[in-house]
Amino acid sequence: MTTLQVSTDLLDISYDVAGPEDGRPALLLHGWPDSPRTWRGVASRLNAQGWRTVAPYLRGFAPTRFLSSDTLRVAQAVVLAQDAIDLVDRLGWSRFAVVGHDWGARIAYTLAALFPERLTRIVALALAYQPYGAFKVPSFSQARRFWYQWFMTLDQGAAAMRRDPVGFARIQWESWSPPGWFDEAEFAATAESFTGPDWVAVTLSSYRSRWRDEPFDSRYAVLQQRLGTVETLATPTLMVQGDADFCTEPASSEGRERFFTGGYDRLVLEGVGHFPSREAPEAVAEAVLRHLM
Repeated sequence: MTTLQVSTDLLDISYDVAGPEDGRPALLLHGWPDSPRTWRGVASRLNAQGWRTVAPYLRGFAPTRFLSSDTLRVAQAVVLAQDAIDLVDRLGWSRFAVVGHDWGARIAYTLAALFPERLTRIVALALAYQPYGAFKVPSFSQARRFWYQWFMTLDQGAAAMRRDPVGFARIQWESWSPPGWFDEAEFAATAESFTGPDWVAVTLSSYRSRWRDEPFDSRYAVLQQRLGTVETLATPTLMVQGDADFCTEPASSEGRERFFTGGYDRLVLEGVGHFPSREAPEAVAEAVLRHLM
């Protein structure tokens, strides 16, 4: 694996790349709070089967950086999806597969909604599809799991998160999966991506904009309008769900077939929490390879 960097109009995007240069292209998109390190156990297995994998650090996650201090630090799904398109355009990829976890899963769905001609297949981990990109107030049981989102919508909560962003991220790692799934060294290495100058702003933009009016970069207005018209996806989709996910209720991804005209398969992993690519990399890689072939 090699870490490289490419410049788009707005970002210097760092990304981990591995596999044969002429291999089939797969874009691996991490979630929050995480980094491309989440894919190491999966990517190596894909690489061994001839896939060229690129795993970028999303905007706000160091060492990816903004080129200008004037660029709004926003992170709605359409923004992150356009970042992904800008990256693959620089890489010269015309069509590619997408495997995304958490934020990355939402990006994968959004790419399938807005740029279906660019995608071969998608795999979404730990996050169910939301038609029209719409956020609806969830059930009481899911709302309790979303405490961190409600916390960040409060100005006082946002201030507390700014004071200790790594500590805030650590709570999610400790509570979203069964105990004992990670070690201190891995969390510390991953958390280096949370210490950049824009991680807090990007995180707050993503979550606060779901539930309250927040700044929005007008350059993405057309994409946002288009997303609001899309109910079904034509890209063949695999959804991977841990049955011990304490962040998003496993039932949220059941019965979604009607939204996928290109096919929807769902794999539930027993005893796995919110981070399947880390907790069960072999099972995830096998499922991904079956779906992408």
